[in-house]
Amino acid sequence: MLAATISDMAGGRVMMMKFINIGYGNMVSAARIITIVSPDSAPIKRIIQDARESGKLVDATHGRRTRAVIIMDSDHVILSSVQPETVANRLYGSDDFSEEG
Repeated sequence: MLAATISDMAGGRVMMMKFINIGYGNMVSAARIITIVSPDSAPIKRIIQDARESGKLVDATHGRRTRAVIIMDSDHVILSSVQPETVANRLYGSDDFSEEG
């Protein structure tokens, strides 16, 4: 997990943001993830198609097979070639920066 410090110049506040590696150097904000699921079910396939049509689909697979679908609080849907279990492990800190993708 990557942590970035962002300071608010006006208020003097410092805020930490955590990012997780979802494969091939792509990172997402850990705090904004709602769920991490497999792409195999029909409802998830519909969610992917709806996101594609509305311009909210982010394909981070680098041309590889989609293994995880990450749904964000902004209604963006992110496709990853990393297994959902691996993404979840990275989210909860037990697999920081391992190179599966």
